[in-house]
Amino acid sequence: MSVVPSRVLNRTYIGLDILFLLCFAALLWRNRRKQALIVGLLGGVLYFLVDYGIFYRLLGTRQVTGADPFAFLLWLSMSYGFTNFAWIWLWLDRDKRLLEWSLFIPAGWIAVSLLAQNFGGPLGEITISRGTDSYHGVMALILFAGYGGLIAYNLKAPDEKRAPLLWLLAIGILVQFSWEAILLITGIRAQGLGPLIVDSLIETNLGMPYLYLIHRAVSRRWNEAMEPVGC
Repeated sequence: MSVVPSRVLNRTYIGLDILFLLCFAALLWRNRRKQALIVGLLGGVLYFLVDYGIFYRLLGTRQVTGADPFAFLLWLSMSYGFTNFAWIWLWLDRDKRLLEWSLFIPAGWIAVSLLAQNFGGPLGEITISRGTDSYHGVMALILFAGYGGLIAYNLKAPDEKRAPLLWLLAIGILVQFSWEAILLITGIRAQGLGPLIVDSLIETNLGMPYLYLIHRAVSRRWNEAMEPVGC
């Protein structure tokens, strides 16, 4: 399947998005959601290693026009890597303020996009694209291995210990769908429904089984404020 996601944005978008990320990080810290903050930062680093190291340097499928690729992809990876991973972690926590977090993040994405369009204009326009033919099969294999492993476990496990597969699917699909839908309706990504559907089903969702296992292991030792459980 040939899907070529691309985006067109300006430098004002980057500045506004950095302000949003700082506000989000400050809210996580102030509300003692340190696990989500740390996981978000690590997620940004992981996305950068994949996007710049693999997609751009190794495979050559990532294209950047109008900006330095290293600096731009560092920001881009930290942007959606930090927000996606932190938001997913809050979902896995079943955070008591999940509604508020889940309104804040998409609202911030929409505000940044529309403010940049209104006040940034075409100056400093940056275009990026990414071919997917060379690795969507690998991503699908990773997704199948993760969910297949949890399915095999659930078939033998007692009901109270089964992995919440529907919950994981909902998180993996909805988090990516929110991001892709906002890119589409604000005109940053104008390729129609193809990237929206394919990316929502595969890209973030493929990591959900593995992140669930990491979350379960971490939560047994530390609470959201990174204090040892039982203390």
